Amino acid sequence: MGDVAVGLPPLQRVTLTINGAEKQLEVAPWTSLLDLLREYLDLTGTKKGCDHGQCGACTVLVDGKRINSCLTLAVMKDGCEITTVEGLSKGDQLHPVQEAFIEHDAFQCGYCTPGQICSAVGLINEGHAKTTDDIRELMSGNICRCGAYPGIVAAVEQALKVCQPNQ
Repeated sequence: MGDVAVGLPPLQRVTLTINGAEKQLEVAPWTSLLDLLREYLDLTGTKKGCDHGQCGACTVLVDGKRINSCLTLAVMKDGCEITTVEGLSKGDQLHPVQEAFIEHDAFQCGYCTPGQICSAVGLINEGHAKTTDDIRELMSGNICRCGAYPGIVAAVEQALKVCQPNQ
């Protein structure tokens, strides 16, 4: 048997709408959505925490639904609309969740905050949260090591009333 040269698989083209702007990139097939956002597009608001889908620091919205971007290959989301924490505001106008996080001081170190905010926006989009216990349960995939949970829950409650006033 002769030596067989083994090369890397070719890069794959992916087209994503990220924070309202269409982006076409060529990425290795194993590139996570998190790494695409941070390394290819310099959108560093989305954080790399555990890199195993356990902490929620990497939460972004894909077609309005929250996902852990560290567990998602970028090529799997070809054609999707991605919203990161940087894409939630409209110009100088913050998203109601962002405003509520500031008003309720819902962060300490701030590392988990972008994922918490994106998760809260997704929670509101889903329309399942009716009570404080619902909010706690539906946000349980996002961990805050500082313990800012009372402020986070209060912020989500406030934003829920603003975004879904008939709750």
